Amino acid sequence: MGKSVFSRMLMGLALLATTAVVVSASDENNDGVHPLRTHSIYMPYIDQDLQNRWFDFGGDALVNTNKHIRLTSDLPSQTGYLWSRLPLTSASFQVEFEFKVGGKDDGLYGDGFAVWLTKDRAEMGPVFGNKDNFEGLGIFFDTYANSRQSHSFPYVMAMMGDGKTSYDSANDGASNKLGGCESDFRGQLVPTKARITYHRDTLTLNFKIQTRGWDEWDDCFTLSDIKLPALSYLGFTSVTGEVHDNHDIISVTTNIIPKSDNY
Repeated sequence: MGKSVFSRMLMGLALLATTAVVVSASDENNDGVHPLRTHSIYMPYIDQDLQNRWFDFGGDALVNTNKHIRLTSDLPSQTGYLWSRLPLTSASFQVEFEFKVGGKDDGLYGDGFAVWLTKDRAEMGPVFGNKDNFEGLGIFFDTYANSRQSHSFPYVMAMMGDGKTSYDSANDGASNKLGGCESDFRGQLVPTKARITYHRDTLTLNFKIQTRGWDEWDDCFTLSDIKLPALSYLGFTSVTGEVHDNHDIISVTTNIIPKSDNY
């Protein structure tokens, strides 16, 4: 091999290494935020084999590659899910997702959907499409009142499951609620989003929601002493009964964040 050829090869390898470093660095923002591709999903959602490398779909969930993942359609007796295949193991992370809830607007609709950070995954059941007696965190976007409450609906609330305690469905989770807020997220014309920020070092979890306008975030609740399972799967589920609605997930973005990052 001539010296000139060898030199060109060395220069090519050096350029390749430099490019690799630049690409790697571009995955991290200046503030130390690392995108987590294993827990993020966007259009078109599926590959040429009609699968997603990092997420599973199931039940009555439908994938429209140009619009959304529809967990349940505006039809009775449906259950659908979207679950990460790998658990979240990061000490501090932020999950931001865009969603849309709406339907025929005939006055009756429900039941809502949930986002999960739990020890188990993809086990369908009565709690917004997930199994009861779960272990971990459930955040419920409830659009239908099963009993009289002091707050209006739609309502967002959080519950920590210990693997033994049932969700109080008859009372819309009143006995399970750690935090919650009224939120008019259904049928909005602006993009509706939610953001979960968790810090394992301080055991704090903050939840914000966007329903009024672009980048207009409202604080819903902040929880203390929240110890998520060391291996927590990220999931989205929905269920309909006699009342029903379209429950869509449009995108999910998960980032690893610094311990010192503020909400």
